[in-house]
Amino acid sequence: MVQDMCEVFCFDEERVNAFKQRMDDIQGVEQLFKALSDATRLKIVYALTLEEELCVCDVANIIGSTVATASHHLRFLRDIGLAKYRKEGKLVFYSLQDEHVYQLVSIALVHVKEGEKNDGE
Repeated sequence: MVQDMCEVFCFDEERVNAFKQRMDDIQGVEQLFKALSDATRLKIVYALTLEEELCVCDVANIIGSTVATASHHLRFLRDIGLAKYRKEGKLVFYSLQDEHVYQLVSIALVHVKEGEKNDGE
């Protein structure tokens, strides 16, 4: 028998309707989490939390890819608003778009580390 399910079906119609009206608030957030759910892009964003900015060539070496692959991922991150870039001569440097991106990754890291700590107790 399933213990984590209601045994009868009932719901608070007023409460449910109030929440349904707010579901549009999260529009666009799925793109952000989709971007960060890719291991390569998450590694790139994490690297950018550790360093203010990185050259595309450095990113390629950090993630163990070609410059073209790194560039593709960085462009995707830029297009959805997680990263920004600047060009200096023939080099292109990327950084996080803003402090919010840094906070997202930092909070996720703290959460995972706390979970590991609690699992060990």
